[in-house]
Amino acid sequence: MGPTARLRLILKGGLRLEPGLMGEQSSGPAGYPLALESPPLYDDRHMSAADSRRSVPNRKEATHERIVATAARAIRRTGYSGAGVAEIMKEAGLTHGGFYAHFKSREEMLAEAADQAGAETVAFLTRVAATAPPEKALEAMLRTYLSKEHVERADTGCAVAALGSEMPRQAAKVRRAATRRIKEMIDLVARQSPNWGQPGAHERALVTLATALGALVLARAVDEPKLSEALRQAALNHLTPTG
Repeated sequence: MGPTARLRLILKGGLRLEPGLMGEQSSGPAGYPLALESPPLYDDRHMSAADSRRSVPNRKEATHERIVATAARAIRRTGYSGAGVAEIMKEAGLTHGGFYAHFKSREEMLAEAADQAGAETVAFLTRVAATAPPEKALEAMLRTYLSKEHVERADTGCAVAALGSEMPRQAAKVRRAATRRIKEMIDLVARQSPNWGQPGAHERALVTLATALGALVLARAVDEPKLSEALRQAALNHLTPTG
């Protein structure tokens, strides 16, 4: 099995990653830097793979998870203000009237959606790091995060990049959920850094994430493909040793 095929099987949950999550990496077979060979795409199949090992939920739990997953995509696609209850329930294939069997309010749903969207990003980038050799894990994450595919798939990509400008106007519980996932992203970046544990490592992780996130936001904002590409490449040149 070639490195690209193996990576896609891992992302679908068909191969187990050892030793696990949050900073622990395993190298590819025969030294292949799998994530660098073919950067994974941010899409529904890959992002949902992060939850593939959970126990099977009952019917109500499954319905609740379907609503949250739909809302997590909707808020990244249209923003918090554009994520209406009726539209989300319709997209999930459910009736509007069933909403309050799962949530007390729209804000409660948005908080869970923000948490879900952030969790998907952290889990996916963790998998990217795990498929690369330890010394290449941070570069693999950055190249995937700043890939053209990620620029084009805001609805299944990084929730912070898609929603950061709206966060100050959201309810406290929504901001709290988003902040928790942002902290996890910072921690993930820091743990892949070659100077992890040394003075200044945390600050460098903050700068790395802020630079990558800002470049992604700008690359999505402009309507000129050449400028979008230049923004992505400039950030990569600055953040990775090989550019």
